[in-house]
Amino acid sequence: MTAALAPWAGTLSALTPELATALGPLLRRLDALIGAQEPVAGSEGEPDGYGGLARGRRPERLLPAEWLLAEEYPEEFLRRWSEGELLELETELRTPESRGQVVVLVDAGPAQAGAARLVQLAALLVLHRRAAARGSELLVGVLGDPPGRLIGGDLAELLPRWLKARQHTDPEPEDVRYAERALDPAAQCWLLTSPRLAARLPARRRTVASEEAGWSAKGAAGVTVRVDGGSAVELPLPPARVAVRALRGRGFRASAQLDAQLPAVGGALPAFTTGAATLLARGRHSDVLIALALSSAGAPDGATRPRRHELFGPVIAAARTSGRLLVLCVRNDRLELHVSGRALSESDGYRIKSAAVGLPEIGSPEFAELMARPVLPLLREGDALVLPVAGRWRRIERGGRVSEVGPVVSTAGGHPFRFAREPRLSPVRLPADAAGAPHLVHGGGSVGWSADGRTWEVRPARGEQRRIRIGEGESEVIGLVEDGFEPVLITCTRAAGLVRAVRADAVRTLTALSGGTTAPAVHPRLPLIAAEPRPGRVVVANATDGRTHAVIRSTD
Repeated sequence: MTAALAPWAGTLSALTPELATALGPLLRRLDALIGAQEPVAGSEGEPDGYGGLARGRRPERLLPAEWLLAEEYPEEFLRRWSEGELLELETELRTPESRGQVVVLVDAGPAQAGAARLVQLAALLVLHRRAAARGSELLVGVLGDPPGRLIGGDLAELLPRWLKARQHTDPEPEDVRYAERALDPAAQCWLLTSPRLAARLPARRRTVASEEAGWSAKGAAGVTVRVDGGSAVELPLPPARVAVRALRGRGFRASAQLDAQLPAVGGALPAFTTGAATLLARGRHSDVLIALALSSAGAPDGATRPRRHELFGPVIAAARTSGRLLVLCVRNDRLELHVSGRALSESDGYRIKSAAVGLPEIGSPEFAELMARPVLPLLREGDALVLPVAGRWRRIERGGRVSEVGPVVSTAGGHPFRFAREPRLSPVRLPADAAGAPHLVHGGGSVGWSADGRTWEVRPARGEQRRIRIGEGESEVIGLVEDGFEPVLITCTRAAGLVRAVRADAVRTLTALSGGTTAPAVHPRLPLIAAEPRPGRVVVANATDGRTHAVIRSTD
C-alpha cells in the first residue's frame, strides 16, 4: 500500500492489497468530491480538537510539510497561499446534533452494472470511513428491497452482501422516497445511482451519480461522477484485470470470523442458559441437543466445533456448569437427568413423574409450543435442581421430592422466558426500588428497573446510576450489558424485530441482528448476543455495537 493510502489502512483492510492499491486514485478523488459537499466536522459549535485536513491559509494550522515547501520553493508556496490551496488542520466542532446512522441507498439496477459498481464500492469505503470519524455506523439499503431491510456489520461482511445485490429494473424516484420513509429521521441518507435517476431528483442532497466514460479497447477507462448535481468530474478506474476480479467478489479479504456449520437445529433459537459462554439449542429432533462453546469474546473457543448430543427423549432444560453439561429430558412420562462430562453422584435420584413439575403431555399442543421455544435454564442449588416450568420455579431434590419456589416473573401474561427479567437469577442483590418495580432487567452485574417500561433507572456494577429512556412503540427490553462502565439496554421491537443498543445518551440499531422472527438471546454476564436474522443463520455478536464474532449456519 502506498504512503498516500496510509490513512486509509483501517478501511482498506477489507480489500486485498492489489485492489486497495488499484482503487487508491479513485478513492482519494471521490473522497475530495464528497468532502467538499459534506465536511466531517460540524460548521458550528464548540471547538473539540482537530477533525481532519482542509485547504486554507491560516499560519497557526498549516502542516509542517507546507512550511518545508516555503523554505524549498517559496514561489510555489506564495502561489498556493494566494489561492488558498495549502493544507491545514481542520477544527472539529462539538455540536448538539445527533450523530446517528449513515445510510447509503444503492441503485443495483442494470444502469449501475460494471464500472459504476466500482464507483459505488469506492463511495462505500469513503462513507464508511467518514461515518466512523463521526462516531456513526454505516448501513446499506438496496433500492427495490422491502423498506427497512438494511445491510450492516463491518466491511468484511457488508461489502460481499452489497455486491451480491441485484435488481432486474432501474429504480424510480418513488422507490427512493419509499425507502427513505422507512429510515430513522435522524439518519444521514446518501444515494448512489445513475445520472438518469439523479436528474429526476434535482433537489436531493447527498447524491452521487456515476456513469462510464473514456472507453478503450479493453472497456471503460474512466467514469464521470457528479456529487449533488455539481460539475461532472472524470475519475480513473483500476486496470481492467483488477476491476473484473473486484466485480466478481475476488477483491475482498476473507473474514476472520467463524463461518461454521451447525448441525441441523429446530425452530427455536439457541440460548445462553447460564453464565458459561455456551450456546445451547435443540436439534431438528427435540431429543438432540447442540452445544457450541465460545470464548469470552464471543469467538469459537479454539478449535471447538458444535457438539451434538443424542438423548433418550425431548430436551426440556439444560446448563453448562462446573465442567458438566446437565440436561433434563422426558422419557415416556418421566423426567430424567443426563450428565455429560464429570460424573454427578446419584444422577438417577432426580428421576420423577413429568406431571410433578407441570409438564404437559408429549404430543399435546402445549408440549409442541414448549419445544418451539429455546431450551430452559437449569440451576443447581446445592444438591437440588431448579427450573422454570408452567409459570412456576420448581425445585427437584435428590430423591425425587418436588416443591414450588415462586413464580416465573418473565412469563407473566404468556411472554416467553427471559433470563434477564427473572429477579431470582440476578447475580447481585436488588436495590430496594428495583425489588417492587413492575419491570426489571439485570446483566453483567448491573440492575435496571422501570415503572412504565419506558424510563429505566439503571445501577451499574461500577459508576453512577443512569436514567435510560427507550423509544415509543412495541419495544421489549431483552437484556442489559455493560460497555466498560456504561450500562446498555438491549431492546427488540415485536413487529419488525429491530434490535437496538440503548444508552443514556445514544441509540444504536444493530441491523445485522435484526429482522428475525424470534427475539435474540443476550448473555447474562458477557456483552454477547445471539440472533437469527435469517432462517438457518445464527449470528453471535458484541451486544453493544453489533460487531460480528461468529456466523453459524445450520445444515438443515
